[in-house]
Parts: sequence; C-alpha cells; structure tokens
Amino acid sequence: MRVSKLFTKTSKTAPADETARNAQLLIRAGYVHKEMAGVYAYLPLGLKVLENIKQIVREEMDAIGGQEVMMTALQPKELFEKTNRWDDAVVDNWFKTKLANGTELGLGLTHEEPIVDVLMPYVDSYKDLPLYIYQIQSKFRNELRAKSGVLRGREFVMKDMYSFARTQAEHDDLYEKVAAAYIKVYKRLGIGATTYRTAADGGYFTERYSDEYQTLSDIGEDTIYLDETKKLAINKEIYTDENLAKLGLKKEDLVEKRAVEVGNIFPLETKYTDALGLYYTDEDGSRQSIIMGCYGIGISRLVGVIAEHFSDERGLVWPDNIAPYRVYLARLGEEPEIIKAADNLYENLQEAGVSVLYDDRNTRAGEKFADADLLGIPHRVVVSTKTVAQAVFEYKKRTAAESTMLSLEKLQKILTSQK
Repeated sequence: MRVSKLFTKTSKTAPADETARNAQLLIRAGYVHKEMAGVYAYLPLGLKVLENIKQIVREEMDAIGGQEVMMTALQPKELFEKTNRWDDAVVDNWFKTKLANGTELGLGLTHEEPIVDVLMPYVDSYKDLPLYIYQIQSKFRNELRAKSGVLRGREFVMKDMYSFARTQAEHDDLYEKVAAAYIKVYKRLGIGATTYRTAADGGYFTERYSDEYQTLSDIGEDTIYLDETKKLAINKEIYTDENLAKLGLKKEDLVEKRAVEVGNIFPLETKYTDALGLYYTDEDGSRQSIIMGCYGIGISRLVGVIAEHFSDERGLVWPDNIAPYRVYLARLGEEPEIIKAADNLYENLQEAGVSVLYDDRNTRAGEKFADADLLGIPHRVVVSTKTVAQAVFEYKKRTAAESTMLSLEKLQKILTSQK
C-alpha cells in the first residue's frame, strides 16, 4: 500500500467528545471512525489489525480442535424463551426488533441457544461428542456505559466458543484445554506477562465460578486481587474468605490491582442443552444430558487494550504480529534516483513477503516521521539523497532512540527474521 493511495489520513487532534486514550489514538491514526458512542467502523489499517488478532485467536482455537462456524445475528425469540433469557428483567441489554409481520427477534447478544439449536440434527450418539464449536462475529449489546472507546462497545467483534461434553470429567478436560489456549493467545499478542486467570462470578450463565482473563491496566474497570507467585487472581466481586479458601488463595499473598477483562470462560452445566432438548444416547442406549462450556474473547476490545498497552507520547507501538504493516518506507525527495531506489526496495521487500506501507508523498521528512510514529508501524526505513549516495538504507525500530545505516542485505535479514 502506498500512503498516497490510502484514503485515510492522520490527524493531530481527536474528537472533543472522545475521552478514551485507545480511541483517541486509533481515530487520530485513521484506524477507526466513530459512528456514535460505542460504535466504531474499522478502516483499512484498523481492519488489518483486527484481522491479525482474529487469526492468532483462530489458530489457537483450531489447535485444540475447534471448528469454526458463522452464526446469524438475527435470533428467534422462541429459543430464548425456553431458557428464560428473553425477558428484559433477566437480560437487560438486548437490542430487539420485529419483522414486517410482527415476529419479534433479538440481535446477536450471545449464542448459547442458537448453537445448541444448530447441533440438534447432528448430535445424537455418544460417538458425536465431544465438540468445540466457535465463531468470530459481531455482537450487539445495549450498554449503558459505552464510554471507553473500543473497550466497551454496543457493537463489537467477539470470538465465542462452546464445548459439548458427555461427562463432567470430559468437560473439565475441555475447559482446561481452552484455559491453556487462552494463555497462548495472550502471550502471542504481547500481553501474556500482565494477563492473569481470575476467578469471578458466573452471572446468569452458571452457579459455578467463571474464569476471567484480566490484563493489568490503570484504565481497567475491574479490581482484582492477585497472587503474583501463583499467577492467579480473584475478582473483587467475589472476594470473600469463603471463596479465597475454595481457591487456595491467602489474603496476605494478594495485591490489589486494576485490570481490563480480555476474555472469559464459563461452565454452563446442562442448563441450555436440557432446556432446548439436546441429549445424547450412551453406549447402553440411555439418554444422557450434555454438559456445555462457553469461552469468549473480545477481539475488538483487544485492539483497544493493546493500543493502550503499547503506545507512547508519539503514538501507537504495535507488536510485529499485530501491526497492519511491518515496515514504514519513507521516501525523502522526488529525484529520479531516489524514487527508483525506494520503488525497488518496496518491490524487493514485498517479494520477500514483508508487508510495507510506502510513504511516497511529496511532503516534509518531519511529517512522514511523525506519521510513522503515530501509526505505530514496527520498523521504519528511509530512502534519501544521503542513503542513495552511500548505497545504504536508514533503519529504525519504532521503539529505538536512534537510526542506523544498513546495507540491503543486512536490512533484508532484519526484516525477514521478524516475520
């Protein structure tokens, strides 16, 4: 991509009504466009970041046997009435609508009921289980507090996975495999060292504990109590002596922290499968209940968390595997030999599989460097009169204080080794 062809532009200012740092940075850098509170459009660069996060999550879900589907956003009232979740007194953040004939529908709040309904024709025998089914899809929730940028949206992108097991032991095994996969996801996203499995309330999903994954952050809405040695935490909402004893945590070992929830997993028991009539027949021909689990990761929320986590006074600082492009190529000058050298490097890097955002605009060096920093592209390469004369390239990592001069061979080695 050439910057001259990119329809988005950077800005020195963010909307006056946007107070969240993640949204300020993402809007200024042209990654997202704010439609309204809690609703953001993802522009070309932002979509690339979103897709890169999706792919990391997808790979880890596939690695444990997850099968990806795409469910509908429109949901029938009747399914949720069977589990007593249609009533606004039970679930108060629905968006609901009607067909022209008056039929009431819900708009993609969560998918426990619809996924069970999908499995009805396919799951009958013990041989059909266990299963992991997941999707990555937009969800819609009528949030009262849509004020934290992309961290809390009324429309957002989520990975939700559901497990189906024959026994409690089998469910526990599936549950822990997802828990381990989540740790791998956060490590790959660069936030593994500050993200902790946290015991929390199961809400209307289950009477058991749920497990949240909380990333330490000063802007976090949650308070957790963390055992830094065990790398386990408990949410303030269930912080009681009884729960501490059940979890094997001691007050004297815990430190209070602010954190942002970046994922959660729930044991669902047989609540939804029983209510909707999904059972399996065991080896003896007896009908048995199916035990479910639910596993969520807020994909678009992670964009905001990572934007907050990896940024400085100059702008965003994306990790290599999340950035929309690996290299920001800045051409300084309009002389034919400079254009030729920059164009050749652009083509050379692309052929080597290195993604490049090529700033081919006829603008000042300071403006290009400021944009490179604001956009947070991990590596910057400059082609100028000086570099062409010396047959080298000026290279700088986004996090480095100074740039260095490198030959084409050394530059290629650095950039391809970062893939």
